[in-house]
Amino acid sequence: MDLAEVSRTFHMDPIVNAFSSGTRLRDMIRAIRDCKTAAEERAVVRKECAAIREAVGENDERCRHRNMAKLMFIHMLGYPTHFGQMECLKLIASDGFPEKRIGYLGLMLLLDERQEVLMLVTNSLKRDLYQSNTYIVGLALCALGNIGSEEMARDLAPEVEKLLQFRDPNIRKKAALCSIRIVKKVPDLAENFIKPSAALLKEKHHGVLLTGLQLCTDLCKVSAEALQYFRKKCTEGVVKTLKDVMNSPYSPEYDISGVIDPFLHIRLLKFLRVLGQGDVYASECMNDILAQVGTKTESKKNAANAILYECVQTIMSIEDDGGLRVLAINILGSFLSKRDNNIRYVALNMLMKAVTVDIQAVQRHRGIILECVKDSDASIRKKALELLYLLLNESNVKPLTGELIEYLEVSSEEFKEDLTLKICSIIEQFPMEKIWYIDQMLKVLSLAGNFVKDEVWHALIVVITNSLNLHGYTVRSLYRAMKTSSEQANLVRVAVWCIGEYGEILVNKTGMLDVEEPVTVTESDALDVIETVMKRHNSDLTTQAMCLISLMKLSCRFPSCSQRINSIIVQYKGSLVLELQQRSIEFNSIIKKHQNIRPVLLERMPVLDEATYSGRKAGCSPQTVSVLSGAPLNQPNGVAKPTPDSLVNLLDINSDETPAPSSSGDNFLQDLLGVGLSPASSQPGTDQAQKSGTDILLDLLSIGTPSDQSNTSQSSLLPSIQSNKTLLGTLEHSSSPSEPPALASSDGGSSMMDLLDGFASNPAKLDNGPAHPSLMAYESSSLKIMFNFSKPHGNLQTTLIEAVFTNKSPHAYTDFIFQAAVPKFLQLHLDPASSNTLPASGGGVITQNMRVVNTQHGKKSLVMRIRIGYMLNGKDVSEEGQINNFPRELQA
Repeated sequence: MDLAEVSRTFHMDPIVNAFSSGTRLRDMIRAIRDCKTAAEERAVVRKECAAIREAVGENDERCRHRNMAKLMFIHMLGYPTHFGQMECLKLIASDGFPEKRIGYLGLMLLLDERQEVLMLVTNSLKRDLYQSNTYIVGLALCALGNIGSEEMARDLAPEVEKLLQFRDPNIRKKAALCSIRIVKKVPDLAENFIKPSAALLKEKHHGVLLTGLQLCTDLCKVSAEALQYFRKKCTEGVVKTLKDVMNSPYSPEYDISGVIDPFLHIRLLKFLRVLGQGDVYASECMNDILAQVGTKTESKKNAANAILYECVQTIMSIEDDGGLRVLAINILGSFLSKRDNNIRYVALNMLMKAVTVDIQAVQRHRGIILECVKDSDASIRKKALELLYLLLNESNVKPLTGELIEYLEVSSEEFKEDLTLKICSIIEQFPMEKIWYIDQMLKVLSLAGNFVKDEVWHALIVVITNSLNLHGYTVRSLYRAMKTSSEQANLVRVAVWCIGEYGEILVNKTGMLDVEEPVTVTESDALDVIETVMKRHNSDLTTQAMCLISLMKLSCRFPSCSQRINSIIVQYKGSLVLELQQRSIEFNSIIKKHQNIRPVLLERMPVLDEATYSGRKAGCSPQTVSVLSGAPLNQPNGVAKPTPDSLVNLLDINSDETPAPSSSGDNFLQDLLGVGLSPASSQPGTDQAQKSGTDILLDLLSIGTPSDQSNTSQSSLLPSIQSNKTLLGTLEHSSSPSEPPALASSDGGSSMMDLLDGFASNPAKLDNGPAHPSLMAYESSSLKIMFNFSKPHGNLQTTLIEAVFTNKSPHAYTDFIFQAAVPKFLQLHLDPASSNTLPASGGGVITQNMRVVNTQHGKKSLVMRIRIGYMLNGKDVSEEGQINNFPRELQA
C-alpha cells in the first residue's frame, strides 16, 4: 500500500475502511475499536468477513496471509471463522516461511484435534519435519504438540523420535514437548521414546533438560517398563544433576529472588518422587540430596518455599525409615509461622496427609496448629480444625478441648457452627468420664447452644439419666447456666427437662460434690425459671411444650406449689397453638380429676439405655433383602426383575403415610384376610368381625401394632416388607430361612428360581384334580384374563391356576409381563409364560400356570393384586387390578 492509498484510507469513514480484503490488520483493528456500539462492531466484522470470503473465492494468493491474520483476530473476538480453515492448509502448503508461520498459527487457533479437516495437514507436517530450515521444523513441532490427534501421533511419531537427537537444542526441546503429547495420546508408543528421552537427562542446555525431565516423568506414568528403566539407569544421574544445580554458582539468567533455578529444582524433585515411590533402592540413592535440599534452602523467598514444599512432597512419597519425614514435617511446621496464607494452607493440607504416616512428628506442632484455628482467614481456620481433630487422642483431648471451648466464646458467628460441631464430636468420641463429658457439653451449650444439633443434646440427656450420682450436680449446674445464658435454646431445653425430672434434688441440695459452689434454690425459684422461659417471646413450640411437661412433673415433686403450677398450665387452654392447648387441657384434667394416678403417671423417667440410643443415632436399620436390592437378574424373556419401587406401587403403599381406610377399603381388607367369610367371623357380634381395617392393614404389611401406624412412612414400610418372606410368596426351592422373597412375575417364575442353582428346568403342570368354575379375573377394553382352577389330589391348601390372556385390541402386545402379589399367609409360585407376545384381536392367547398355597385354608380366602405390562407402538403400557372374588369352592 503506497502513501496515496494510505492517505485515502485515513480520509474514509472508519466503518467503510475495513471493507477491502487488502486492508491491513491494524486498520481493521482501528475500525473495530472506533465502533461505539456492539451493533457497529458486528457490522464491521460482518462486512470484513464478506470481503475475506470474496478473496477466498477468487483464490487471491497476494492477500491470503493478511486475510488469515484478520480472521484470527476476528476469531479471538468470538465470531465464527470456520470458512477460513482451508486457507490455513493452503498457507501451510506454501513454501515461504511467513506464509507457513501464519498458516500454522491459524491452524492452532481455528482448529482442534476433533475436526476431520486436521487429517489433511498430516502430509504437510511430515514434509515440514524434514525441512532444512529449523524455523519451519519448529513450527511443525509446535502445531503437532498443540493439536495433534491420536492418528497424527501414530503417523508422525517416528519423525519426532528422530528429532529428539537433532543438532539444534531448540528443535530437541520442541521435539520433547511434542513427544509428551504423543505418549499421552498413544501410550503404546511410549517404549519408542524411552532411550531417546533418557539421553536428554544428560543435556547441558537448560531448556532441553527441563523438557526432558517432563517427558521422562510422563513416560513413567504411562509405562511401567519406562519406570523400571529410569530407576535402573537414571536415578544416580538425576541425583548428581540436582546436586550440581544446588552447588552451582550465581547465574543471573536463571536466578529468581536470589534462588538459583527454582524451576529446574522442582522438576528434578518431581522426577525423583516418581522414581523413589515404592522402590527402596532408588529411595536410598536420593536420601542424602533430599536432606541437603531441606536443610540448605532458606525459606525467606517464595521461590525457595516452592522448592521446600516439593522436597517435602518427595520425602513423604518415597520409602524412608522416618528420619527424613521428621525433617519434612518440621519444614511444614515452619511454614505455619509464615504470614502468607497460601503457604500456610498448603502446609496444613500436607500435614493432614502426613498424619497417616507419622502422627507423633505432627503432634509436636500441635500448638501452632491450634493458633491457626484462631486465624482470621476462614479457609485456614477450617483446615486447621480438621487437622486438629485428626491429632486428638486420649492424652491430649482434655487440654485441646479446653482451648477450643475458650476460643468458641470469641469466635465469629460464621465459624461458630463448624467449631461447635467439631467440639461436640470430640466430646462424644472421647468420653473420658461422665462428669467431664457433662461439664464440657454444658460449656458448649452455654456458649453456642443454638448451634448444637438436636442429636447432641438428646445424647446428653441420655448420659445424664445414666449418671445417677451426678443428677444433683448436673441440675444445679444447669440452673446456674440458665441464669447467664438463657438465650441459648438447647441449653434451656436440657435445663427444663432436668429441673422437671430432678427438681426435688435441686431444692434439697442432694448429692453435693466437693467441686461445687453451694447454691440455694427454693421451689418458687425453680418455678420462676420455667415460667420465665415460657413467657419469653423467642421460646419455640418445643421449648414451651417441654416446660409444660416439666411443670406437670413438678406438681408431684412440689406438692405445696401444685395450685400455682395449675394456674400456669391453665393459661394455655386458650392458646392458638393446638399442641400447647391440648397439653394444657389434658394436664389440667389430670391435676383436677385424676389425683390417684398422677404419682404413678409422673414418676421419674427410667434410665435410658446408652447402647440402644447410640445404635439408633448411628442409623441402624434391618438388613434389606438381596432380591429387592435392585440388582437385575437375567430372566428367560429378558425382562429385569421388578425393583422395590415396583413392589411398593403394586401394594399401593407409595403414599407418605398409610392412609386410614375408608369403609370400602375396610370391606376389601376384610375380604382380603377372610374376615366375614370364616364361620368364626360370620356372626355380627364377634370380636373378629369388629376388627378394624387399620389393624388388618397393619397385619397385612407386618408393621406391628396399630399405634405404629400414625408415623409409619414409606421408608419404614419397605424394610418391613423386605423382612417378611411370605408377604409376596415364599421361594419354592429355598432351603435356607435367610433366602429372600421375590415378587412373582411372568419374567421367568421368580418364585421358582433357586438363587444357587438357577431356574427350575420344568415348569409345573396343572394336575388332573377336581375341576372348579372358571373366573373372569380381569377385563378391560383392551385385555381379558381368565383363571382356570384345579386342586391336586390330597392337598386342599394348594390351588393350581391357569391364567389365559386374550388381546381385545387390533394391535399386538410385545414384551408382555404378568406380575402378582399376595398377602403373607399365601405362598405364590409362578411358572414362565408361554410367550411374551400377545396377538391382536384374539388371534391367539398367552397361558401361564401358577400355584397358590393357602396356609390358613378354611379361615381366609384367596386374594391377589395383579399388574400387566406390555409394549404398544413403542410405548410402555401398564394395567392393574385386584382379585378378591375367587370361588368359595376353593376353600372347601
